Amino acid sequence: MNASAAELKERFISLFKDKIKREGADKLLEYMQSKNCDFFTAPASTRFHCSYEGGLCEHSLNVYDCLKSYLESDRATNGFGLHYSEESVAIVSLLHDICKINTYVVSLRNVKNDKTGQWEKVPYYDYNDTLPYGHGEKSVYIVSGFMRLTREEAMAIRWHMGFSGEENVKLIGTALRMYPLALALSIADAEASSFVEK
Repeated sequence: MNASAAELKERFISLFKDKIKREGADKLLEYMQSKNCDFFTAPASTRFHCSYEGGLCEHSLNVYDCLKSYLESDRATNGFGLHYSEESVAIVSLLHDICKINTYVVSLRNVKNDKTGQWEKVPYYDYNDTLPYGHGEKSVYIVSGFMRLTREEAMAIRWHMGFSGEENVKLIGTALRMYPLALALSIADAEASSFVEK
């Protein structure tokens, strides 16, 4: 995406306010914009997709776009009968990785400059999880501190890693079959991180 970090933040906030009307959503957004939360400046990863300042916000928006596109497809709507409210789609996609807030810290390491042969200090992101509660389950935990999720929303966020997670494969498969929004979110997350965010 070629938008600036400020434009991405503005789009995120606009979508959030427009689509998510649930009780407590305003307090969650207020927290996300506070000095106690780095959602809009954090990367989405340390070295893979969106591993730069503002990457978490950008990735969340990409997942939103991918999920909307998937759920609007003829195959999803007519073939599988998947129909979800705009609010549910926004909640699960925009907040699926909120577990990554306040976990990435900028550190310095020495790297040899190939042109000069000199060692230079370069910044990189280090992972420091001060709330080791898992991945999807941590996102559910954080969101639930502000607003209630439906069971399907909670399951979608919890299992959004799909089969790339570290859990028992049988358990993942059962969850994805029981809660189709979880499978749809997993597909959207993989599409965003593997194809949109090259």
